[in-house]
Amino acid sequence: MKKVGVTGGIGSGKTLVCKIFANLDIPVFDADKVAKECYGFSSVKTRVIKLLGKDVYDGNNLNRQKLARIVFRESKLLKELEQIIHPCVKKEFMTWVEKQHAPYVIEEAAILIESGAYREMDHIILVKAPEALRMNRVVRRDASNKDEVKNRMDKQLTDIEREKFADFIIDNDEKNLLIPQIIDVHQKIINS
Repeated sequence: MKKVGVTGGIGSGKTLVCKIFANLDIPVFDADKVAKECYGFSSVKTRVIKLLGKDVYDGNNLNRQKLARIVFRESKLLKELEQIIHPCVKKEFMTWVEKQHAPYVIEEAAILIESGAYREMDHIILVKAPEALRMNRVVRRDASNKDEVKNRMDKQLTDIEREKFADFIIDNDEKNLLIPQIIDVHQKIINS
């Protein structure tokens, strides 16, 4: 089965694009959601606490704000945390793929390239939007402030860096219609 990665910066509209693919009966694996679930696995939790301290958990629940404050300030810790989480997500993805029945599946992941998961994909779709638009979307969506969002954006690859890996680009800039772009990419993947 073909595996397609959908990536893009925070606020680019990856989730919206994937919902449209799902309406075309293409199964979508939300890597970011599964990563959050991995934090609850006892083997992962033990390693995260060893790396970052027990304060990143409130009982059995991960305190995402504390975690973000720690790892987005210190890139070394972020890389070490990723070495714990990415293998867990990859294992869950491979198990999920085996259960799917479709012409292809999609893995939606903000850090598909940074995590190395792009190597497992047959195609990569980049969802792009101007930074100012992405900033406004995230501030509205997460009730964040612009400095927090900018800090998160600065930790991710730029669209120019992501384009080197992309087979297809979908512009979610509120000027180009999404559905025709997605249907075009869908047909190209099926026919590839």
